[in-house]
Amino acid sequence: MKKIFLLVLAISIISCKNKTIPTVDYSEEKLDVTTSVYPENISKVFAAHGGLDAWNKMQSLVFTMEKPDGDEVTTTDLKNRKSLIEMPKHTIGFNGEDVWLKHKDTTQYKGNAKFYYNLMFYFYAMPFILADDGIIYENTDPLVFEGKTYPGIKIAYEAGVGESPEDEYILYYNPETYQMEWLGYTVTFFSKEKSAEFHFIKYSDWQTVENIVLPKTLTWYNYENNLPTEKRNDLPFTNIKLSKEKLDASIFKAPEGATIVE
Repeated sequence: MKKIFLLVLAISIISCKNKTIPTVDYSEEKLDVTTSVYPENISKVFAAHGGLDAWNKMQSLVFTMEKPDGDEVTTTDLKNRKSLIEMPKHTIGFNGEDVWLKHKDTTQYKGNAKFYYNLMFYFYAMPFILADDGIIYENTDPLVFEGKTYPGIKIAYEAGVGESPEDEYILYYNPETYQMEWLGYTVTFFSKEKSAEFHFIKYSDWQTVENIVLPKTLTWYNYENNLPTEKRNDLPFTNIKLSKEKLDASIFKAPEGATIVE
């Protein structure tokens, strides 16, 4: 019996050696990472905004928000999400481990730096931020607003992903162009529990930077019964910079006099 087994094994090895295994030169192939990794509808949304492959080539994003008390400039390393927010009276940073806060004068920061340090980046980097690891996608009911219907993709996070894994988003897109039109989102940072209350942002004003379609203005809406009602306020974004050059990590380090936010 043992001899028969060895004979069969030897024949199998010889057969395998004689087989020609086809090879593919992937350097000559144009690959799209969205093809098999993501659901078809959100892959088309990524494509409508310049494509996930193009986005993934970028190393950093800088944008300016015009606020009543002065401009706020946010710089983010797209690969590790380290960030720096320069405000007229404060600076907030994330060095990859800790969030830090530095006062430029005696004015106290009234917000929560740990909640805020990546908040506007997440809203601004839509829809590409929804390609992160640990995301669960699900089709959901469309949004009907002022006679128009927008199909929806619900986004949830696996346990332990990010500061607020209980957060949920719904991306609503134009069914003809697949461009993003609305974002519904919950806030769970403070409660640490899932919320049934969705807030709404309208994405309708776009600009192209380095062949990537990014928001020019975000419009917040009041809401009732998990539906947007009337416009609340606009937030414009200027001086947008996308770069393939890696940032110096030292810009995210907590400077002397900064406080680590617990």
